[in-house]
Amino acid sequence: MPEDFSPDLAPVELLVCATCRAGQPTDVEGPRPGAQLAAALLERDWPAHVTVKSVECLSNCDSGCSVAVRGGGARWTYVYGNFTGADDAELVHDGIVKYATTSDGLVPWRERSTHFRKNCIARIPPLEIPE
Repeated sequence: MPEDFSPDLAPVELLVCATCRAGQPTDVEGPRPGAQLAAALLERDWPAHVTVKSVECLSNCDSGCSVAVRGGGARWTYVYGNFTGADDAELVHDGIVKYATTSDGLVPWRERSTHFRKNCIARIPPLEIPE
């Protein structure tokens, strides 16, 4: 964990689009890539203040599997896409743990993986916008 990690940080929610097909045709049988990613992430060891939840469609269907991360009134919310499924669970876990160690959701650019740098779909200001 980074030196500035505090157990008093606001709770973080990782929302995983479980309905995502990641470009597969609608008639493909078996669990969808989004459901596979959600299941793999639910099995990971997370900091105590991080919760992983499967959700219905995040309406980012043309950009692979998508996740959203939010937490507390002072943190930025992000939507990331172009994940392929369960194979990306470690990549997502690493990025979200870094997010969870911040008080404002701003992970320094150079500390983000290339995937997180290049596949941010949306960045939403915190509820408590600093003046």
